[in-house]
Amino acid sequence: MFIDYAQIKVKAGDGGSGCVAFRREKFVPKGGPSGGDGGHGGNIVVVADRHIHTLLDFRYKKEYVAERGQHGQGANKTGKSGQDTIIRLPVGTVVKDAETGEILADLTFHGQTAIIARGGRGGRGNARFATPTNQTPREWEVGEKGEERIIDLELKLLADVGLVGLPNAGKSTLLSRISAARPKIASYPFTTLQPNLGIVRVDEGKSFVAADIPGLIEGAHTGKGLGIQFLRHIERTKVLALLLDATSENLAQDYRVVVEELVAYKRGLEQKPRLIVYTKSDLLDKEFKPLPKSVTGDFDSILISAVKGENLSELVRTLWEMVSKQDEIAEPDESL
Repeated sequence: MFIDYAQIKVKAGDGGSGCVAFRREKFVPKGGPSGGDGGHGGNIVVVADRHIHTLLDFRYKKEYVAERGQHGQGANKTGKSGQDTIIRLPVGTVVKDAETGEILADLTFHGQTAIIARGGRGGRGNARFATPTNQTPREWEVGEKGEERIIDLELKLLADVGLVGLPNAGKSTLLSRISAARPKIASYPFTTLQPNLGIVRVDEGKSFVAADIPGLIEGAHTGKGLGIQFLRHIERTKVLALLLDATSENLAQDYRVVVEELVAYKRGLEQKPRLIVYTKSDLLDKEFKPLPKSVTGDFDSILISAVKGENLSELVRTLWEMVSKQDEIAEPDESL
């Protein structure tokens, strides 16, 4: 089961309290203060792990608590600090504070770590309060409380190409033909109930990852259909392949719905490189006329049939070139 959202509660460890103690040695009848500090509480730490693929585990375990610090002891002994609690998450997870919406961590590569709740500082023992005028202090500090918060976990797939379009536009069929992915395919809307990833091989040593996003409908950005819970997966893609059913009676309307939903969900998605892919050419009974540039803007298009394999090689090559171009743009200039 693919789970891409979860909410959990985290509590970092409290700090240990400081100690009040005095030296009591045989030949030191009036020994000074010797109370040690408390140990620090453990942190809550998230780690990106490429071996984890969904947030399913967090549907069952919803609370994570780090170890508290031990109290200080006599003879200036500092209490042991609490152990951190490590939470392993899929690469691509965004960690947010549920109350404020603040992004605490955006895990984009394997091994990336971040502290999302800090443990409390240990309190000072009475040895810390000694002064020339107060050589036997009895002051001490209580350890600080560890941070506690409700956390939203959102998984955004890391794909090079996002296949987007209305329900039944042929996204799953296309992904199954150009990659080894085997998504569920049927001739009714919303066959795809979860995003599917497939590795598309272009040539020796050349490949990219494509994601089949469940179909969009008008109002998807407000949660209609399967909308908003899947739109987040489009954010990280480098290129969008916008699929339109070539047999549709109103291509312009179909195009408008998809583009407007992308823009309404997050401003800037309309700036992503885009290839318009007209599907189901095998079902056409007359000459096909693509949408004019006045409707689509300056974006290239291609007519394909995933069922018959028409123009699939050209499509894969074009998407690869678009992805490669974006990689080049993203690479820093080492000459600077």
